[in-house]
Amino acid sequence: MSEFLTSEDRRTCYCGEVAEEMIDSRICVMGWVQRRRDLGSLIFIDLRDRTGIVQLAFGDKTPADVFEKALSCRAEFVVCAHGTVVKRGGAVNTNLKTGALEIDVSALKILSQAKTPPIEVNDNKKVKDETSLRYRYIDLRRPELQRNIKMRHDIARVARQYYYENGFYEIETPMMIKPTPEGARDYLVPSRIHKGHFYALPQSPQIYKQLLMVAGFDRYIQIARCFRDEDLRADRQPEFTQIDLEMSFATQEDIMAMNEGFIKRVFKEVLGVDVETPMTKLTYAEAMNSYGTDKPDTRYGLKITDISQLVKDIDFVVFKQALENGGSVRCIIAENSAEQLTRKEIDKLTEHAKGIGAKGLAYIRWVEDAPGCSFGKFLKEGELESLTSKCGMKKGDVMLIVADKDNVVLPTLGALRQIVARKLDIIPKDKFNFLWITEFPFFEWNEETNHWDAMHHPFTMPLEECLPYLESDPGKVRAKCYDMVLNGTELLSGSIRITDWQLQEKMFAALGLTQEEIDRKFGFLVDAYKYGGPPHGGSGMGLDRLTMVMCGADSLRDVIAFPKVQNASELMSGCPALPDGEQVLKDLGIAVIETED
Repeated sequence: MSEFLTSEDRRTCYCGEVAEEMIDSRICVMGWVQRRRDLGSLIFIDLRDRTGIVQLAFGDKTPADVFEKALSCRAEFVVCAHGTVVKRGGAVNTNLKTGALEIDVSALKILSQAKTPPIEVNDNKKVKDETSLRYRYIDLRRPELQRNIKMRHDIARVARQYYYENGFYEIETPMMIKPTPEGARDYLVPSRIHKGHFYALPQSPQIYKQLLMVAGFDRYIQIARCFRDEDLRADRQPEFTQIDLEMSFATQEDIMAMNEGFIKRVFKEVLGVDVETPMTKLTYAEAMNSYGTDKPDTRYGLKITDISQLVKDIDFVVFKQALENGGSVRCIIAENSAEQLTRKEIDKLTEHAKGIGAKGLAYIRWVEDAPGCSFGKFLKEGELESLTSKCGMKKGDVMLIVADKDNVVLPTLGALRQIVARKLDIIPKDKFNFLWITEFPFFEWNEETNHWDAMHHPFTMPLEECLPYLESDPGKVRAKCYDMVLNGTELLSGSIRITDWQLQEKMFAALGLTQEEIDRKFGFLVDAYKYGGPPHGGSGMGLDRLTMVMCGADSLRDVIAFPKVQNASELMSGCPALPDGEQVLKDLGIAVIETED
């Protein structure tokens, strides 16, 4: 039978905060039993709460009823213990902050008993993800997840403090909004009152924060919940949180500097790490040409090199066709890798390259005195030596080559670059490389719909020099937008916004929207700018992603209390689920129709 707390049972400190200055003091601690050790005349209980573990000691001087209670304790029982802090009689546990101390218990209450848990509460996780997520409330007791969730709290706390100090107002924006196209599918909420109509859960507070600038609030901040119905990955969840901001009368440089200031402060306060500012800047084109991705990890080399001019006279049909079709021939050189990148390993890389879309993977592997080459039979005498010399390749190196259109070559080499870096174990640990990616293309061609889409969103300001290309050559239009990247993870995306209503309508039209569609979907925003909108811009920084990188976690699941799995379900509660009773659906004017997948 569980016991109850009384007014005398007041916790005086947390388990992990018991310190030497408390020796000979009487204290009260509460928490979960991590483990119990029965030595006959002595019993030790490791008591755990969110701050750590402290040892409870029971011996000859312990009241008999208290000793019996201690004997009955099992893992995950919840107890309240009164006692005196003393130095440990036995060996000191150097792995614990409280390892030199223990509590000589004089009174003990068992507040809650526990069945044997399906998950052992420690960081040596040996159960399947499905089990740990089904019993997430137990999994969250593990020290690693407790630390991660605390770090997430600390990051959010620093964010609020920093932006408050810089004149930002925290303003909440609606959670039920009008469905508007923002890149991903919306989660829809049916209206009972307006049958057949739906609210959307916001993919971001984008339009509302722009309207707050029109309203004159000047600087807005929100720890905002966002929702996107899209396929999940390790760094993606259907519901996520971003540190969302908007600034009036600000340039792109102002907004970037403001975000850099936050990063500098949060890394110093939370991790004790000094971040150098200003951060490195690369244009989108520079990032793609050097790293094959718009979110490069610059902690290691393996840069992409364009060797089109070096191989244009080589009589190899793969290279010739690529160049004749307007493509390129590019490579990465992995130094001192010939031992690890065997022929078998290169075959695996070739299959990976084909999976991305490349037709194949050519290579030069220099093991012996002379380099070996996958296309050697097509080379004239001296051409291989000339190519390796001009590329700075040396004995022990491996060159991986892809030839095709740039939109195939660059992402393929970008992906291979990451795989090779992991295989060679050349990615530095505990290193944080930040950079800004700027001047993204405004438009990207959608092969499925056969028209141009906005790469970021349609409210982004184009660069002034690109305005003449809006109608004649949309592919040349670059945008005043910027992403912050850390170690290959996109942390932040932002832009300067369009505040000229006529230009905004022009951008909508360039995206294929008719005037009727513009009025229906965005008329309220266009109208707002007719009443005087200040120049402004902003950004959204992923709180989950930032926490994931700072924690060194592998997945967003490790920094979110109750995450979803691959199919966007939540295993613990069993959501999504059918509503309770047909009347609910009837009230909403909705019928559920079973369809074949």
